[in-house]
Amino acid sequence: MISGELTPIDGRLLDGAQRAVVRYGAAGATLERIATEAGVSRMTLHRHGVSRADLFTALAQRLEDEYQRALWPALVGAGSARDRLRVALEAECGVAEANLELLEALTGDARSGVFHEEGAPALTREVYVEPLQRLLADGVADGTLRVEDVEETATVLFNQVGHTYRHLRK
Repeated sequence: MISGELTPIDGRLLDGAQRAVVRYGAAGATLERIATEAGVSRMTLHRHGVSRADLFTALAQRLEDEYQRALWPALVGAGSARDRLRVALEAECGVAEANLELLEALTGDARSGVFHEEGAPALTREVYVEPLQRLLADGVADGTLRVEDVEETATVLFNQVGHTYRHLRK
């Protein structure tokens, strides 16, 4: 490999993909445009076997990783579950803020690919709701939260907080 050339799906390429999605929307973020935004040729992507689908998968993974890192302190921190849930929801808003343009540019299938289980568009992916489920269950156990259905409440919280935050930031 030539020095300075990208490795398959490196940070520079992901940043370029994100810029292309923000600039042209998910549907308009062609491999050509992604390559241009990343400062490489489309042929370079082809030679490395990088597809548009691979890039969207990698962008989704980067969002997941960022979300998990942001919520970790709430999961392992001290204090009541109610207080830690507030920290977690603030962290969710922080991730949304850091990725606001990308999240607004993702529509339809691209958004579903990030947030919903494959084949079941109504189900929010476990990676996003499981931390909230854990905090809600902890709250029931320590008496700081009253929740009938932890899974349903976690899904509603994740979606309501995330969508509302992004809507108000427009």
